[in-house]
Amino acid sequence: MADQPLLNTYGRLPIVFDHGQGPWLYDEDGNRYLDTFCGIAVTGLGHAHPAVTQAIQEQATRLMHCSNLFHSTTQQTLARKLCDISGMDGVFFANSGAEANECAIKLARLYGHNRGIHSPAIIVMDRSFHGRTLATLTATGNRRVQAGFEPLVSGFVRAPFNDLDAFDAIARSNPNVVAVLVEPVQGEGGVNVADPIWLQGIREVCDHHGWLMMLDEIQTGNGRSGHHFAYQAYGVTPDVVTLAKGLGNGFPIGACLARGDAARTFQPGHHGSTFGGNPLACAAAMAVIETLEKDNLLARARSLAERMRSRLEAAFAGAEYVRDIRGLGLMIGIELTSPCAELVPLAKTQGLLLNVTADRVIRLLPPLTLTDDEADTMIDQVIRILRLYAGDDRELPRHGQPQPPKTP
Repeated sequence: MADQPLLNTYGRLPIVFDHGQGPWLYDEDGNRYLDTFCGIAVTGLGHAHPAVTQAIQEQATRLMHCSNLFHSTTQQTLARKLCDISGMDGVFFANSGAEANECAIKLARLYGHNRGIHSPAIIVMDRSFHGRTLATLTATGNRRVQAGFEPLVSGFVRAPFNDLDAFDAIARSNPNVVAVLVEPVQGEGGVNVADPIWLQGIREVCDHHGWLMMLDEIQTGNGRSGHHFAYQAYGVTPDVVTLAKGLGNGFPIGACLARGDAARTFQPGHHGSTFGGNPLACAAAMAVIETLEKDNLLARARSLAERMRSRLEAAFAGAEYVRDIRGLGLMIGIELTSPCAELVPLAKTQGLLLNVTADRVIRLLPPLTLTDDEADTMIDQVIRILRLYAGDDRELPRHGQPQPPKTP
């Protein structure tokens, strides 16, 4: 593997995957692994979902690419559906979450310039993550991922997460602010959940000052919160919202949605993308949304989340090595009292794929399509691995492990 002609940008585990089905991944030798984080919130319907596969196959026989100098039926259909379920007025399609956030940043700057603000600024949060392009990297609140890429982009003001007083202070001292960019749940930052009063307060501050409220729902969108969009659980409506990851269930697609004045800001020539919103990506995304609704997966995500979190809370009640269990919908964080990166290779030896973020938070992002047996097996395995790692000799759960589906 060390001889592969790839730039050294990832600390990869020594596994080569061949195929997947549902919550399972299979390596080249036929070993199976239970995937607890869906490629970081991407395969929300599980691997190789038949509806998405069929949509891609059928669209590939008709039209895979069409320049955005023309109209596309699948793009218009998806845009209309996204606006219907989001309450937004318009959509720009991109290929990733970073590109969707770049679009939002450009939109906010142009919005500011149109209001006569020559150096528009955007408030962003400590511990946030918005992407790895230069602008989204600067917006990200993690110095470790920024180091070595200076000079960074100007025009961002940092604020602490869940601190409304900080917003009031910035409003009084910085007349150049035009927008706020925030994640309802900070995934990379450690599964930090926005306080409802704080998020509602941001909406009020934005309304008062004429700022754009922009929500990064790259991880929280597409049903993961138990709603199409996490903001629907908070009772607020943003001016701009960005999507990606689970929108295509593995097929690359991103989207920046806007309403009101924000939706009227761009004019032809202001922004673009060669591949953004291509027919193949839009067909995959439509299949995802239709499946979420047809199979009632939003409600299923909420019930699965309650089932899985309650079992985790019961299993680790009184465990000194577990600091907190938190989350929103099927975005669950288990924070330990010390760094736990060693859990990842340990879990791999037991056939479990785990993700650790912010040094000490196990981030669970399971498929919305889990059966009850699969959910119980996943939680049993997480409990077992974590207790083994911590030297906790309490009795381990003994649920039977369901048989994986037959390989395609």
